[in-house]
Amino acid sequence: MILHCFLFKVLPASAQRETPEWDAGERLPATKPKEPSMNTKHLLKILSIVALVMAILLPSLLIPGPGEAAQVIRFGFLAKRGKAKIREKWGPMVKALEEKTGVSFELVPLSFDEIEPAIKEKSVDFLHVNPVIFVDQQEKYGVSPLVTKVNLRMGRALTKFAGVIFVRADSPIRTIGDIRGKTFMCAKKTSFGGGQMAFRYLIEHGINPFTETKLLEGRSHDNVVLAVQTGMVDAGTVRSDTLERMEEEGKIKLRDFRVIDKAKDDFPFVHTTRLYPEMLVITLPHVPEATRTLVKNGLLSFKQNDPALQKARIAGWTEPLNYSPVAKTLIINLLNGLNQ
Repeated sequence: MILHCFLFKVLPASAQRETPEWDAGERLPATKPKEPSMNTKHLLKILSIVALVMAILLPSLLIPGPGEAAQVIRFGFLAKRGKAKIREKWGPMVKALEEKTGVSFELVPLSFDEIEPAIKEKSVDFLHVNPVIFVDQQEKYGVSPLVTKVNLRMGRALTKFAGVIFVRADSPIRTIGDIRGKTFMCAKKTSFGGGQMAFRYLIEHGINPFTETKLLEGRSHDNVVLAVQTGMVDAGTVRSDTLERMEEEGKIKLRDFRVIDKAKDDFPFVHTTRLYPEMLVITLPHVPEATRTLVKNGLLSFKQNDPALQKARIAGWTEPLNYSPVAKTLIINLLNGLNQ
């Protein structure tokens, strides 16, 4: 539009006139080929000058000048094991994403309680969250899925995860029924792998966790494990891979715990519940489509052996999975007193 106005102003009046209209039934007069008129030559010269000027100025238009702020994309991450770990775990990948996309990112660690306010206030653009947060916030604020995380364990790429219900190895609790009336700790009620998966499992096995246990929140997955380890609570639940990760970090020994109703399948992490689609990156409604596409393509371009993913211990990202089983779990929990 700007270029059109520019040309309209500099072109001579004769070059702005409309071409004469001919009656559809009238035979066009025979004409001989003509040399380009002075007006046409003048137009071509102007177009050449404009093209040259644009070629010179365009790079400076794309690069922020002094005092101008470059675009910064705020990428939030749910700090399910505490904020201290987020920068260490996801920093290299975010840095690599900057190189892939050519834009700057700010990594924003968020606790469970900070996620919804961040979405409501539009203080972040993208968020790495658990599936139940996505389902809930999609209904409330219209967030949309961007990519699903591909986890990595023993060389296997995994797009699903589960919940673990566990006790100390010396605990008298042996079966799921033994948890009735006991202190039971989740990471947060809004945690999917560290809460709601186990809630549904207990409900389906005849125990209402909201009325038949003394339900506590540890506020992070690590806190739940340590609370069970020290005997502060009788039983706890975390997402699959938490116990293995903490053992690798030298914080616990798996042999000091017992998993209740341990699933017998080929999934490489100990777990109790069924498998659900992995955590995902979501986009807020205010993010332009071009930015959404840029970030999505950048994430999908990571390969499993990419050094930037080693700290995050993931294999990469894939197209969003079907999260309807997550919605069903949320409904079951709500009907049985989740928010009461």
